[in-house]
Amino acid sequence: MGRFLAISTPRLRLVAASAGLEAAACARDGSLEQQLGAGAAPDWPPRFAEEALGYWREPLERDPGLAGWTVWYWIEFAGDERRLVGYGGFVGAPKDGNVEIGYSVVDSAQGRGLASEACRALVAWASCDERVKRVVAHTLAEPGPSQRVLAKLGFQPVGAGAEAGTLRHELELG
Repeated sequence: MGRFLAISTPRLRLVAASAGLEAAACARDGSLEQQLGAGAAPDWPPRFAEEALGYWREPLERDPGLAGWTVWYWIEFAGDERRLVGYGGFVGAPKDGNVEIGYSVVDSAQGRGLASEACRALVAWASCDERVKRVVAHTLAEPGPSQRVLAKLGFQPVGAGAEAGTLRHELELG
């Protein structure tokens, strides 16, 4: 695996997207997995992430300093196996004290706390930047796994989201 901005947790390695990684994700030729040193889960990419794959390529080409403030690739470590299981991170650099987080995990890896583990690490990473005062997230309005992940991390629902049928959640930082 090349040199990338990364965060390690007990079961995951989160690798910040670069323009090159985003280009590899769009190519769907195995080059993403090769660069990350991990195989992809059989159901890769995750639901809700397929449309987003590659979105950050051009912004990261223009400003490589955005790395970390866009998406991260989530690699699960299970023994000697490394498997790409999630895609999520932030929707750009901090603005007015806020960053927005979003994420998706492949169906085959859901229900094991990986989203909670990854999001906890991402929130901790963002909280090291003095510009970040609040982390924002949006979920579907009906109760589901994403709302449980956010609740575990201390996010509070604060009302309707910008899109119909969504709910906004916020986490105030120190």
